[in-house]
Amino acid sequence: MPELFIGGQWVSAREGGRREIRCPADGQVVVEVDEAGPADTEAAILAAREAFDHGPWPTMPAGKRGDVLLRTSQLLQRDRDEYARAESLDTGKRFVESQYDMDDIAACFRYFGALADVDAGRVVDTGTPGALSRVVREPVGVCGLITPWNYPLLQTSWKVAPALAAGNTFVLKPSELTPSTAILLMRTLTEAGVPDGVANLVLGAGAQAGAPLSEHPEVDMVSFTGGLATGRVIMAAAAGTVKNIALELGGKNPLIVFADSDFELTVDHVLMAVFLHSGQVCSAGSRLIIEESAHDAVVDEVVRRAQRIRMGGPFDADADTGPLISETHLAKVQAYVDAGVAEGAVLRCGGARHTEGDLANGWFFPPTVLDGCRSGMRVVSEESFGPVLTVETFPDGDEDAAVAIANDTRYGLAGGVFTPDAGRGQRVANRLRHGTVWINDFHPYLPQAEWGGYGESGVGRELGPTGLGEYQELKHVWQNISPAPAGWFPHRPE
Repeated sequence: MPELFIGGQWVSAREGGRREIRCPADGQVVVEVDEAGPADTEAAILAAREAFDHGPWPTMPAGKRGDVLLRTSQLLQRDRDEYARAESLDTGKRFVESQYDMDDIAACFRYFGALADVDAGRVVDTGTPGALSRVVREPVGVCGLITPWNYPLLQTSWKVAPALAAGNTFVLKPSELTPSTAILLMRTLTEAGVPDGVANLVLGAGAQAGAPLSEHPEVDMVSFTGGLATGRVIMAAAAGTVKNIALELGGKNPLIVFADSDFELTVDHVLMAVFLHSGQVCSAGSRLIIEESAHDAVVDEVVRRAQRIRMGGPFDADADTGPLISETHLAKVQAYVDAGVAEGAVLRCGGARHTEGDLANGWFFPPTVLDGCRSGMRVVSEESFGPVLTVETFPDGDEDAAVAIANDTRYGLAGGVFTPDAGRGQRVANRLRHGTVWINDFHPYLPQAEWGGYGESGVGRELGPTGLGEYQELKHVWQNISPAPAGWFPHRPE
């Protein structure tokens, strides 16, 4: 069966070839799919344009659009395990993690389905008799949506659900490494009642299948989640037609630990923040910035437990985490670790690919801790996107130093602060130039809370009701007032 979905029809690629999708855990072929070329993507763009200009979706009552999204949510829950299995085979992540992702994905469609009929606009008091002023929210038009491989369908839902709720049409280009759940989603959207041409899917590498989405004059908006280098290319290409853009480009996220933080809480969250999904998380807490007096005890325990994290394939019930996505990515992570050691970091654990036993057939890289790090090291300043924790220290009691180290980055996506002192937690969170800051917690998110980014972590923010939005950064501060260990890493007997 063809795998491109254009204008409500499954079609074969006009140009390009076929790609084998292999499970990163064992190298086995999962599926073989068509690869689109520029002509295929242009056909999808024109189908989306036709559906936007002449189809029923943009002018459909917002409540009815919301009903379609709510049905989509129900269907995703119905097919939860089918989707989770496909996602795990593509990415190598644990099946149970993919199941959790499906719950978040269904919740995302449910949230935007309910929002569709609410966030429609407002009336403004003009102060002038006989005059009426309305601010109306209208769909942007044709959206080019480009998504990454680490959370394929979750990242897709964050783009597709609000785009549909607002009345847009779209062309989706998922990562060439993880297309399976995007294919399933097109079938689900059709079953839910999305009209032909509204949702379109092209598969393939960015240079061939994705490039037209940021260049074509019939695309009104492009949204991309992925690496900084590609984001820069997309931003430059979109400038030619002055498109709306939204870029989420990752981060190098600090986790500040003060000496008064609860020991068990801290160790547990440090492990989960950086080693969940083998560090392949945009918001991973990959920089531990710890008060000097707490360093030895916390880091020693983090190292001890990191060495006990069990790696395995998607359906290994005893595994705590899985492989990296590809051999190319593993080589990149290895290069960052080697560079860190060459620049003076102390390798406390991990540091090299598994080459023996069952794990040798996949792209498994063990949890790695680099101690004695400092700002300026490549492994500290650049995103490795792997299971690599760097450790920096700050003088006891010196909040200014902790904040300065944490803000010493080109990125500004997320960060964490661990301290039982509520005032200190808020002070430090307020000073961090990062879009999301967790206090005594790490990683939770809410679909209704903005996911902003400072620096080179991303652009694309909405004008707020006061008209100041384009001159403001978005920050979401989450404070856990009843903190407890995350419970991600099991405490096995010695």
